[in-house]
Amino acid sequence: MDQERRGQWLRGVLDLCVLAALVRRESYGYELAQSLDAAGLGPIRGGTLYPVLLRLQRTGMVTAQWREGEAGPARKYYRITESGGEVLRRTAADWESFAGGVSAILREVAAR
Repeated sequence: MDQERRGQWLRGVLDLCVLAALVRRESYGYELAQSLDAAGLGPIRGGTLYPVLLRLQRTGMVTAQWREGEAGPARKYYRITESGGEVLRRTAADWESFAGGVSAILREVAAR
């Protein structure tokens, strides 16, 4: 896959994907990156993920709390807020509509 195009797509939906991952359970940055990679988004660097998490925190869509690690350093755990859940539901519907349109266009090309 073209890495530049992948990066552009990712920038457009990473906040939505992070919120969706946090609906399942609270998580810390590295664990989130691993989860998103396993879901098929590919590797996500900290320099991409942490600014998104900070923006989501500043806008009240997630909260963050430092916790001591059992066998390592403290970790910052993120949890989706009620506001973040509302934004996720609304934005997920918008994304489904948009992605459906793109898929319909591309299916026409593939059928030729």
